Amino acid sequence: MKKIRFGKKGAAAALALALTIPAVTPTFASSGDAKIDSVRFIGMEAPKKIDEMVKTYTNASMEVKYSNGEVKNFPLTYKRLFKSEDKVAINKGKLIPAGTPIDVNGDPIMDTSLEGKPTYYVSDAPDSNSLMKPINGQLYMVTHYEYQTIDAAGKSAYGIVPASMSLTTLDQDKKTGELTPKAVKKIDFSSVNGLWIPCNGSLSPWNTHLGSEEYEPDARTFESNSTSSVRAQVESFAKLYFGKAEKANPYFYGFIPEISVNKDGNASVEKHYSIGRFSHELMKMMPDNRTAFFGDDGSYTTMFMYVADKAKDLSAGTLYAAKFHQTGTENGGAGNLEWIKLGHASDKEIKDIIDSKVKFSDIFETSDVPKAGFKAIKQYSYGKTEYLKVKPGMEKAAAFLESRRYAALLGATSEFNKMEGVTLNEKDKKVYIAISDQSNGMTANSSDPVDDMKLPKIKSGVTYQLDLTAGQKDSNGQSIKSEYVASKMSGLIAGKDLLDTNGKAISDSYGNTADVNSVANTDNLSFSESLRTLFIGEDSGMHTNNFVWAYNVDTKELTRILSVPAGAEATGLAAVDNRRGHSYIMSNFQHPGDELEGKNITAVDKADLQAAMEKEIGIDRTGGVGYISGMPKLGDLQDNDQD
Repeated sequence: MKKIRFGKKGAAAALALALTIPAVTPTFASSGDAKIDSVRFIGMEAPKKIDEMVKTYTNASMEVKYSNGEVKNFPLTYKRLFKSEDKVAINKGKLIPAGTPIDVNGDPIMDTSLEGKPTYYVSDAPDSNSLMKPINGQLYMVTHYEYQTIDAAGKSAYGIVPASMSLTTLDQDKKTGELTPKAVKKIDFSSVNGLWIPCNGSLSPWNTHLGSEEYEPDARTFESNSTSSVRAQVESFAKLYFGKAEKANPYFYGFIPEISVNKDGNASVEKHYSIGRFSHELMKMMPDNRTAFFGDDGSYTTMFMYVADKAKDLSAGTLYAAKFHQTGTENGGAGNLEWIKLGHASDKEIKDIIDSKVKFSDIFETSDVPKAGFKAIKQYSYGKTEYLKVKPGMEKAAAFLESRRYAALLGATSEFNKMEGVTLNEKDKKVYIAISDQSNGMTANSSDPVDDMKLPKIKSGVTYQLDLTAGQKDSNGQSIKSEYVASKMSGLIAGKDLLDTNGKAISDSYGNTADVNSVANTDNLSFSESLRTLFIGEDSGMHTNNFVWAYNVDTKELTRILSVPAGAEATGLAAVDNRRGHSYIMSNFQHPGDELEGKNITAVDKADLQAAMEKEIGIDRTGGVGYISGMPKLGDLQDNDQD
């Protein structure tokens, strides 16, 4: 996920790794007649030389201990499937780059920033991967292309170019598990007005891909300021996607798209408007197939929970927002969560409101100063204190089109900062959630309209755990119809900022401003039930090279298992415990080389590093999709996947 500039854009990188570990539990796999007792990752050092700093690689390994006392070590290696610039996507009979977006008519969107030299737009930011369970005997992977950093002329293209997803058909070696792209095609979003900044995503328990639309365009600014960057972005998007700027509507975007793949290998798209509109990082479903939690990325954001009316059906449900009641500051912080009901809606109800061409001014009255009947709030999309009142009869529109604003008006906490990845530990009934940068609203701020959060400032972030419980009631005393309601939140892994004795940020000789041997700016999270391991991908400007980490929730051992190119971000992390007897941890890297010029690097020659990045990958030009291989074949396992 691209860091919105609260100081920096996030530099990080990605990775991809595949583990051929049993999909049930490790005790079912064997070496001869011996069963597996335990597995653990043996970590790698941070890169030291330029040739290491420019590549995606691992020197990590996996140690397997068997019941007969035998211990084996299996080195890991990195395999790339394709880069976003590779012409591997079949579109209307022609090969185009995998990361090229298509317009409402299915045609590639062209970059005309260099006069007389039109070329394809190519996203340098592949993000989410969902490696789906076999469909009609075939493996498929959905991949996000989040945004484009620069155009052909070298100018910023962030937020002005429509985004895209691809569907890759994969071949799998039955013996080794190695994956090979067989065909790549672009997914058609014309039925839902296109796709806005798709960040991370997840695979639903019913084998659909749940995407995202991050950093929803602010409808108030769009309406009131015709020269704003918000207006420029949404109109540029509309012109490139629809062919005319007049189609621009901020309320088209900020939702969860669900991608289904049919038995014939074609994808269909449905946006879920009843889930609420905010800065969707990703949506993670709970085991009941009804309850979901989200990341809401940005500064001054809110924690949301959705409870669908029916299992495996996201077309209607109830949206809640959390109020944080702080209980401590140890290991980053802790608090109890109170849930405020925002409302119930169906997709059709909210889509009808959008199609009526509703505007921000139709939903809210505003005041520039404190005024009776108006409430002061502060939330991400506007970025400063505003005084609002919901117009009569517009409560449902407010709840589902301006979810964060409405939540703050009802008393929910809108002080979270850079709330990103979310994943589930089903056995322990815990959700893990990433706070990539614990600052801004999460620290004491007496000038804010409310100050629920007074947590320690940790710029390198904190990974939190949420305790899930049944029998919970909302703030009005009404029962919440879910057994998976988060009741408590506590720090699990806190980053370690590098500070001098006066508390001022300092860097080491590689330009790192956070401890290189600890997680910095936790972002992508994915949990393996089989391995009892939480995998963490970084989106860090505080680490020159970003890493992927493995954290065993039982032994508490934290291990670095992969390094991505300098300046890149680790994205698309997904632990997949079984695909035809093989396990994978998918991930990508995006915007390699980004913002290296601002780093204080003395351990190697920075100019040489930048030159090597440009030569080997290209700076802000492409991203990679891949995985780590090298794991042992651990027995002949029954394939529990369903076609």
